[in-house]
Amino acid sequence: MKVADIPANETQRLRSLYESGLLGAAPSERFDRLTRLAQRIFDVPMALVSLVDANKLWLTSGAQHGLQETPRDVSFCSHTILSSEPLVVHNALADNRFADNPLVAGPPYIRFYAGCPVRMPDGMNIGAFCLVDHQARQFPSHEVMVLRDLASIVEDEFAVLNAASTDELTGLNNRRGLTSIGHYALLSAARRRETMSLVYIDLDKFKQINDTWGHQAGDNALTAMAAMMKTTFREADVVARLGGDEFCLLLPGMSEEETTKALQRLSQTVADWNHASGHPWQLRFSWGSASCHPDQPASLDGLIKAADARMYQMKVQRQMAR
Repeated sequence: MKVADIPANETQRLRSLYESGLLGAAPSERFDRLTRLAQRIFDVPMALVSLVDANKLWLTSGAQHGLQETPRDVSFCSHTILSSEPLVVHNALADNRFADNPLVAGPPYIRFYAGCPVRMPDGMNIGAFCLVDHQARQFPSHEVMVLRDLASIVEDEFAVLNAASTDELTGLNNRRGLTSIGHYALLSAARRRETMSLVYIDLDKFKQINDTWGHQAGDNALTAMAAMMKTTFREADVVARLGGDEFCLLLPGMSEEETTKALQRLSQTVADWNHASGHPWQLRFSWGSASCHPDQPASLDGLIKAADARMYQMKVQRQMAR
């Protein structure tokens, strides 16, 4: 059995998957309609929408016999995401990559597989739309085209869901997006026995920027702040705009001390930007953080509330010091 290679863009690919909110989401009728349609069109016992996580393959539609997940290293879809082209295995028993695969030698006894990678709007392959049969079979080019079309519809649904969880102005996650990925991130941190820090950020005197220089200046301030947060923090970190001038950061594996240092770097980046921008207004922000540890689990709402309260304390102290 050949284990699929890890994609060169694996870090970005997983980030796109996690930010989608698809992992851990309830089964969606929008995908189930497509897998039922595919079963009828191709006369196969199984049609699936899969998501390829770091170590597992999750079935978000079409799961049967209680099978909701499988190890990534034995999954056919882990091979499919390595290309932009469909993967077709006419007879798994005659294919050296899969002949001794546990999913071929045992349940569900895969003989035929056809999978088309499905992408998020950012171009990352996060899974596959696939067909499985217990019998070897041919799969002519016109059927490959139909499979591509169905996969494109899945991608359209991904785009709709992505738009619903993305802030239109900054391109960051919005509150809904943060909620979707946040709960998964907390579960992941608990499994890995690692610390998770959450930072709540509020721009200082943002209303004054809007009132004095107009809403375009306010939008410029928000997009500039978003861009600096994205460049200051790691690819694995989650940056979200909660609304107005409020932002939130989820920092997996980062201690309170490391979080403070990261916010100091952001403060310096903002100061440098103010010096070079030439704008008549200045960007400044207050922040607060909260952390959870493996032995002291916390909810996302609890972390946001605690970090928000500490941010407010900083804002009040700065106002009193002036």
